[in-house]
Amino acid sequence: MIELYFWPTPNGHKITLFLEEAGLEYSLKPVNIGAGDQFKPEFLAFSPNNRMPAIIDRSPADGGEPITVFESGAILLYLAEKTGKFLPADARGRKTVTEWLFWQVGGLGPMAGQNHHFVQYAPERIPYAMERYVKETGRLYGVMDKRLSTSEFLGGAEYSIADMASYPWVVPHERQQQNLEDFPNLKRWFHAIQDRPATIRAYEKGSAVNAAKTPTVNEESKKILFGQSADTVKR
Repeated sequence: MIELYFWPTPNGHKITLFLEEAGLEYSLKPVNIGAGDQFKPEFLAFSPNNRMPAIIDRSPADGGEPITVFESGAILLYLAEKTGKFLPADARGRKTVTEWLFWQVGGLGPMAGQNHHFVQYAPERIPYAMERYVKETGRLYGVMDKRLSTSEFLGGAEYSIADMASYPWVVPHERQQQNLEDFPNLKRWFHAIQDRPATIRAYEKGSAVNAAKTPTVNEESKKILFGQSADTVKR
């Protein structure tokens, strides 16, 4: 049994995509980041960066004590290695998939996240910051589009954890001021993943976690989400 500590955000959806595709038994443990659940001591005990997602694997492959994993990229690698799925066994294939996984973790996620912040949530409209991150998001979409002009998926011919990592960050493309019509190869890839039964199930389960459709970011939650500092960690 995998316990997934989750809220329906792009990083959270990465893990439900894997779990649904792999058919692993799991339970969702809501972590309402807008309400500050990520600061609860019991969560910080295994997710010290006060971020979700995180998992507890109650049935690790070695049969030992439960294993905890935080950070979405690390979780995807852990689950791929545990199951032998969505990560090639050969060195060259594995290298390519991990390149694109790390590309998402180090590039697409952070840049699109800053896009969201300055375009949607920042208390001040800062034109330079907005333009900077919208353009960088577009550049990264262009990188994906070029890659997908010669490859069915980001990691090669087969669907992999690289695609699971990137897809949720393309879902809000309109909020990021990106038009998929400008990226035909990315559009083809996006709709192919969107139509997968496991993707549909993953997003349905994610929606059920926040059945009230309460916005994660509102005026009150901004103080929690955007007001953190070193002092927050020291508490």
